[in-house]
Amino acid sequence: MAAVQLKDVRKSYTADLQVIHGVSMDIRDGEFIVILGPSGCGKSTLLRMVAGLETITAGEIAIGGRVVNNLEPKDRDIAMVFQNYALYPHMTVFDNMAYGLRIRGFSAAEISSRVNKAAEILELKKFLDRKPRALSGGQRQRVAMGRAIVREPQVFLFDEPLSNLDAKLRVTMRGELAALHRRLGTTSLFVTHDQVEAMTLAQRMIVMNAGRAEQIGAPLEVYARPASVFVAGFIGSPPMNLIPRDGRLLGIRPEHLEPCAVSEAMLSIEVDLIEPLGADTLVYGHEETPGGKAADIASMARIAARLPGEAAAKPGKLSLRYRREHVHWFDPASGKRIDA
Repeated sequence: MAAVQLKDVRKSYTADLQVIHGVSMDIRDGEFIVILGPSGCGKSTLLRMVAGLETITAGEIAIGGRVVNNLEPKDRDIAMVFQNYALYPHMTVFDNMAYGLRIRGFSAAEISSRVNKAAEILELKKFLDRKPRALSGGQRQRVAMGRAIVREPQVFLFDEPLSNLDAKLRVTMRGELAALHRRLGTTSLFVTHDQVEAMTLAQRMIVMNAGRAEQIGAPLEVYARPASVFVAGFIGSPPMNLIPRDGRLLGIRPEHLEPCAVSEAMLSIEVDLIEPLGADTLVYGHEETPGGKAADIASMARIAARLPGEAAAKPGKLSLRYRREHVHWFDPASGKRIDA
């Protein structure tokens, strides 16, 4: 295991094409870090620079106190799990997991010990003689993880490893990944575009936006105090409502809105859509002007409210209120959080 340091890491393909704009972070030994962001934000590029699969234009990456900028991937003591399992179809599970150790010259006894230990951790012992075509998607992904575990690296790197799984299996594999990290305690960097994966797996997360680290923090800290309009709009489902107010942006999460009498209303919306979800009901609408006339819908922020499942939501006008302690303010010019 090892700590990882990123110091003003930058990546440019040309003078006019800069994709990573100076990311810095100290990752503690044994920490599970999630790099989260939308497609094209630079999260996989950042991970690949740690792995040595992308060159670094500027800055410094250190693993275990050793600067690795100019080291080949094989010399960085890392193991990577990709979105695609990349298993050898003609090899058994045992041979897939053992292959990397064989080409590094490990003894047969050491290989057997490591593979069987990893197979026990991942509950793959009874599948060691099978070939990948005889496994489910989740089992194949566990084999890919086993191939990384047998390396006993200082750092695990995961590049969207659950993306090819169906929704139910992704939930199961998230739990297995969390349990695996608790058991092994190896420093891990995990890339995803899925905020649920980030919130449930991360000890801390890096929220990426257009090649920049928009916010770094624990999941609940990022959720409770988003540093910018981007983070507020990206984290949460539905995302935080952002409403123009007095030259600023007022942010309020859907779960912090509640129906009220007209006389108590802080917001009045015209309901456009109702989504009953069982335990919750999501209500979407657009804000009315003080005079009671709806403004041009296309030019207005959509407002979402998460109400209890039994709430009697219906089309028409809906009055809503919120508590002041749940309000966030943002500068509309910079997009940054304003702390009152």
